[in-house]
Amino acid sequence: MTKKVTVVGAGFYGSTTALRLAEYNIFDEVVLTDIVEGKPEGLALDMNQSRSIEGFETKITGARTTPEGAGYEKTANSDVVVITAGLPRKPGMSRMDLIGVNAGIVRGVAENIAKHSPNAVIIVVSNPLDEMTALAQIASNFPKNRVMGQAGMLDTARFTNFVAEKLGVEVGSVKTLTLGSHGDTMVPVPSRCTVNGVALSEKLSQTEIDELVDRTRNGGAEVVALLKTGSAYYAPSAAAARMAKAVIEDSGAVMPVCAWVDGEYGISGVYLGVEAEIGKTGIRKVVESKLTEAEISSLKEAAEAVRAKQADVLTL
Repeated sequence: MTKKVTVVGAGFYGSTTALRLAEYNIFDEVVLTDIVEGKPEGLALDMNQSRSIEGFETKITGARTTPEGAGYEKTANSDVVVITAGLPRKPGMSRMDLIGVNAGIVRGVAENIAKHSPNAVIIVVSNPLDEMTALAQIASNFPKNRVMGQAGMLDTARFTNFVAEKLGVEVGSVKTLTLGSHGDTMVPVPSRCTVNGVALSEKLSQTEIDELVDRTRNGGAEVVALLKTGSAYYAPSAAAARMAKAVIEDSGAVMPVCAWVDGEYGISGVYLGVEAEIGKTGIRKVVESKLTEAEISSLKEAAEAVRAKQADVLTL
């Protein structure tokens, strides 16, 4: 059976994601789309010419698409679709500042994907993440398990990196976790954080942990402020690609992602950052972790903040 993945949006995030997916050498075809004439085709041509050097056979196809739906036939029958389309943040902008313009883009993309790849799993990375994931599910009318968002993987990776740098240890020795929303109500979970199996609280003071948590929460803004134009894409693309890999391999890997929560942690009816088991059907199940009362309380607060914003996207 042919394995096919589409990445919508050929900006830095989308093109880097497409190349990562191709280099895994587990897909037969990666389709990269964009509304800019020539851009996806040119990037695909360039990537294909790297195949013999890097030793992968995956074919990369560039396709220009339009908001009206032209060009989407090249994405037909994709197993996984990663939606990166939309405007990135500029310095001083919050993720929520993007909601109006990106809602229109994501809605159109999701409708076209549903038309051409009715059995796909959708991974949303457009900001504001939690709201755009909810919107993609509504617009595609896909079962909620087949639409998820990438956030927790990225936020957890940032938290892990900051802890490793602070302690001067290998990143592989650090285990961290962030849940909640991708933004102000992110919920890093210090009780689940370890360094070489030792609780983070035994390695750092509460003040030091709080500082790292705050830096994680503002991780994207820190990159945006330094770049001045555009936003992060190396770490985010790595996270999205790993999620797509888990889907196509039906691996059952447990990852922190934005998933539909229906009863877990006493929370229902909202897309929220939680740990979930991922396979070919998308979210197989939400995995409930043992959290402290304070962490569960923060998660419920995040759920209500996100719920209010997700209700807004119904009209966008």
